[in-house]
Amino acid sequence: MSMSRRGFLALAAASAAAGLSACAKSGESNKPEDNKVDLSEFKDLELDDSKWMYDDSNDCYYQLGLSYCTKPAAGNYEALAIFVPGKYFKGEKSGSTWSCKVNSKAKVGSFTASTAPVVMPVNSARLSSEGCPTAYSYDGLRTYLARGLVYVYAGFRGRSGGYVSDSEEQYSGGAPWPVVDLKAAVRFLRYNRDHLPIDPKRIFVFGLGAGGGVAACMGALGDSGVFSPYLSKIGAATHDADGHSISDAVYGSASWCPETSFDAADSGYEWMMGQFATDDTRKDGSWKKLLSDDLAGAFGKYVNKLGLTNDDGDKLKLESVQDGSYLAGTYYDHLLKQIEGSAEKFFSTTSFPYTFTPGRLVDTVFPGDPNLDTDSAVAIDTVTGEVVDASTAAAAAGATQTGNASSAATGGTTGEKDDSSSSDASSSATSDVGGSADASAGTGTTTTSSGTTAGTTTTGTAAASGVSVVQSTVYDSAESYVSALNKDERWITYSPSAGGVSITSLWDFVTHCRANVRGVCAYDALDRSTIANQLFGVDDDSSLHFDETLADLLKDNASRYAERSGFDDGLVDDWEKDVAKLDSLNTDMESRVDAMNPLYGLSGHYAGYGSCEVAPYWRINTGLFQTATPLTMDVNLVLALNAYDGVKDVQFNPVWGRGFELAEVSGDAQTNLAEWVVSCCK
Repeated sequence: MSMSRRGFLALAAASAAAGLSACAKSGESNKPEDNKVDLSEFKDLELDDSKWMYDDSNDCYYQLGLSYCTKPAAGNYEALAIFVPGKYFKGEKSGSTWSCKVNSKAKVGSFTASTAPVVMPVNSARLSSEGCPTAYSYDGLRTYLARGLVYVYAGFRGRSGGYVSDSEEQYSGGAPWPVVDLKAAVRFLRYNRDHLPIDPKRIFVFGLGAGGGVAACMGALGDSGVFSPYLSKIGAATHDADGHSISDAVYGSASWCPETSFDAADSGYEWMMGQFATDDTRKDGSWKKLLSDDLAGAFGKYVNKLGLTNDDGDKLKLESVQDGSYLAGTYYDHLLKQIEGSAEKFFSTTSFPYTFTPGRLVDTVFPGDPNLDTDSAVAIDTVTGEVVDASTAAAAAGATQTGNASSAATGGTTGEKDDSSSSDASSSATSDVGGSADASAGTGTTTTSSGTTAGTTTTGTAAASGVSVVQSTVYDSAESYVSALNKDERWITYSPSAGGVSITSLWDFVTHCRANVRGVCAYDALDRSTIANQLFGVDDDSSLHFDETLADLLKDNASRYAERSGFDDGLVDDWEKDVAKLDSLNTDMESRVDAMNPLYGLSGHYAGYGSCEVAPYWRINTGLFQTATPLTMDVNLVLALNAYDGVKDVQFNPVWGRGFELAEVSGDAQTNLAEWVVSCCK
């Protein structure tokens, strides 16, 4: 029998009804296991205290290759590495390894061995499978360990399945396996709480792009029954050696440009950006223009069902204007206010002359695996999400720089292919005003040339073999910066005396700073070509349609679309068949989409509302000029979190002038993250 949304709810409700545990330790679930559980069931997951390695130069103990479940399907992808500040252990060398016991008197930064939090990256913006580190390097770890944090690098299966190393055995990937694997890693840490110098309650997860979306799901869908059959399948720890149930809820979630809520991703993209586009894919009179408008309208209806409110408790709604578009109402006003507020923060924190240099478009690199580094990180095609040749991408975009991990940008999930250059479109829309050029650079020598126009200076080069293309713009004053923004028409004003910014409309902002670069069906592409299509594929059907809103629109409007040239009525059957497919555990597509949506546990619009343990601390940053995702993804998540009981703090930073990257108002992204973790534990 298939596992539908209703089945998941019943499972979650049954778990919740099991009762409360009066003696649960920190990090344990409040749902006790049956008294007949096998207390030795997960003994194979017990950490061996005699197998620690030690880096004397940096005072760091570490273990690599720890399998975090008893029935792993994908070998090294379902294993983790742990890096511990040396003071937290009392170690005794035995041959090539160290036997370690927790040093209860140790203190690093503001933490002790019993209060130290865990930080765990989701180390892929495109949700590629990530293996556990097989070698050790301290590079980048000091940012975390010097503050007393314990760093855990967990491998996980990504958006697609694959083959186990040195084997013909195939493993499943895609939704919801990335979240499942990381939940199993969290459970492993809590199973071994007595062997580790950590507060098992204080686990923080972070990521960029699709990895940020997984971090958001980890934060919002703790202990959700949606994942129970998957966790059971891989042998994730459900109880400790004393029989107490183990929780997979986390304490904090941090993300940059998170990709979430795939059920409303296509409609949100069209409402935010697509409906304002005039490119060939949305040309007046085409069937795709009709679909674009219908998707934008569907998003308006969706928002009005979410029950979103602002900080004052006022309902946020979208209202239609004279042509039927949902471009008015309190939700629209709120979004515009967020954009204006971001611009005001930019002017209040930026010193002029101001130099803008675009970020490098690479898959994200957090520390922990020496086989991954910034110089070897892959360049990403901004349309397909596939790896591309760096020099080719640089030549096409003409506005990039080499960079470090803290400023690395990446292309996100993408849409329907078309003949226009998405990189060129993004660059022209943003590079003149300090936005993300959404392009990638190769490594090698960098040279510059310059010219000055109306208070701005631009430096750059032509792309050549072994030469990185860099285009930086220097703005002499706030006036010259605003003038550059308004070079085509006046749409933004800034008052230096009052510090206020006024933007004429969402349309104008998008046109000048966040122009659409994707075709209609930005996530669930007509040709199933995006990484989101791969995420919802099933084994041999490695790329599937998943958006039921699109399926309904195509079915209900096929005759109207068919009146325009180019419409393929076979699309109706394509979507209908794909969304009806089940995965290897007989779970339907709707439930798999729910499992990758933090709003499933946060909004009353969804059946999972109130059934999950939600992290109390959140940090969400997004580059306001990025074109990979609609701002609606971030805003809807933040609004739902702010209204949810038990959430203590939500830091939301839409960063003016930055793109799809580790966007920060100031400072280094990972330093800021580590300081935020410390602040959450005070």
